[in-house]
Amino acid sequence: MYILGLNAYHADSSAALLKDGVLIAAIEEERFRRVKHWAGFPSEAIRFCLRDAGITLDQVDHIAIGRDPKAKILKKVLFAASHPQIGLSALRNRLLNAKQIASLSKEFTNHFSFVNEEEIKSKIHNVEHHRAHLASAFFASSFEETALLSIDGSGDFTTTMLGVGKGTNIEVLDSIDFPHSIGVFYSAFTQYLGFPHYGDEYKVMGLAPYGKPLHVDKLKDIVRLTDDGLFKLNLAYFSVTSGNVISYGDDHIPMVNKLYTNKFAELFGPERKKNEELSQYHKDLAASVQAYTEQIIFHLLQGLADRTKLTSLCIAGGVAQNSVANGKITRNTPFTKVYIPSAGHDAGISMGAALYVHNQMLGMPRVPSIRSAYTGSWYSNEDIELFLTGEGVSFKRYDDDALFDRVSDALINGGVVGWFNGRAEFGPRALGGRSILADPRRQDAKELLNAKVKRRESFRPFAPSILAEQVDAFFEVNDSVPFMEKVFPIRKDKQHLIPAVTHVDGTGRLQSVEKDTNPRYYNLINAFFKKTGVPILLNTSFNENEPIVNSPIEALDCFRRTHMDILVLENIIVERNHLG
Repeated sequence: MYILGLNAYHADSSAALLKDGVLIAAIEEERFRRVKHWAGFPSEAIRFCLRDAGITLDQVDHIAIGRDPKAKILKKVLFAASHPQIGLSALRNRLLNAKQIASLSKEFTNHFSFVNEEEIKSKIHNVEHHRAHLASAFFASSFEETALLSIDGSGDFTTTMLGVGKGTNIEVLDSIDFPHSIGVFYSAFTQYLGFPHYGDEYKVMGLAPYGKPLHVDKLKDIVRLTDDGLFKLNLAYFSVTSGNVISYGDDHIPMVNKLYTNKFAELFGPERKKNEELSQYHKDLAASVQAYTEQIIFHLLQGLADRTKLTSLCIAGGVAQNSVANGKITRNTPFTKVYIPSAGHDAGISMGAALYVHNQMLGMPRVPSIRSAYTGSWYSNEDIELFLTGEGVSFKRYDDDALFDRVSDALINGGVVGWFNGRAEFGPRALGGRSILADPRRQDAKELLNAKVKRRESFRPFAPSILAEQVDAFFEVNDSVPFMEKVFPIRKDKQHLIPAVTHVDGTGRLQSVEKDTNPRYYNLINAFFKKTGVPILLNTSFNENEPIVNSPIEALDCFRRTHMDILVLENIIVERNHLG
């Protein structure tokens, strides 16, 4: 049985395909469109999933979309009625979005040949946004019974959902409705601090360690923790009642509308302009926002733990991408085990909706937990050789042992390596499938990378990929972190060994690399380990202010535009002086 899951008409559009409950393909539409966070109908992602499985659309038994326009419809109507200031354009956008979702079958007929619209319509299941988030975490985990939390900006009029997962069933215990949203709170400060684009929140998280949380008391009036374990925004500070939080143009690019009011600006002073120098005040405010966000999350989780008496947790949603907060959950709440999927953000809705249909709606048995994020595009050595030959690019093919030896030597000698290996990752983070690599021992590695490739803010850290069995030797918390979803303190006696991946506060957003999951990436790190005594590589995404590269074409283009030293495409190496 095949189930196709979709995130459509929402940021980070994506498709995922289950075969008998097992995830066999999943990818974001942006990887094909080359537009970050693309939000239209994921036609190319669907085509990839079908092609990868060797099936046609008519062989799909069920189609699940992680949106349900009927969810909380009465609350939506009451909200609109009680807020007459909502503009006509905002209402028009909401109605258009709902119409698109309702006419999903029509989209299939527009994009795919020989499709019977009525047959497609009969296969479609609408899954409420946050239920899909919960499903993406719970049904992908190994937990038989666990507490559940989904938390983001907004989806289907809900911003936060708490529940319990048991067997093949998700029970919703509570939820918080729009406009009360931690995602809105964090995004408002992201805008105020001069980071205006959709998805810029990680910049605030990266900036926070450079400041001190001196303004938390001010924030307590902006988001109020409630005795029932939930929270409420003080809406006097937020402009969310005047229209949509996110708007989409004809280009399907999500844009964040202004989220804060004049009262907000009066309390915190003039907003930082995009290119204005970051002051210590800005850094302290970022630290305060991060610290209070963590308090809010821990407050929610303490309430959830009190209600469920459970010690394991699954968490998803945009706010679940806050890896700093994630790394503190087991130290600040009763939960001792935490699972977060590789695509905890909205792209994961496609996988979650499909899993919800398979387990919750159809009652099919659970399958083994998902420990691998490698469900995207892949190319053989022969494919790559054919492409490079057509481009007139000289190359050399190595066997595995020789490749790992050559690449590890290049890293040790200060080289920056574009690493294109196996299947692409599903989710926002490079995990050794589409990565740029460097030596973590280099004091100047951050400057080197920013000069040669990334050209990004100097305060943003780079991540350590570490052999799974070595985590305890370098980090104060010993945990499995396959998706780079948690930040942990690095042991003080090891920080000097890996300065390039040690953040200013002594932490690192690690990825624990398991041999069974990504053997080639594991073996490369191990080759570096044998030569240096350090079982870690610096890992950042293979891109330059664009979506992560998806194909050899994009990898070569990025290599040509930047100053990486060597490009590795599977077993093939391209030297910079061999570009032709």
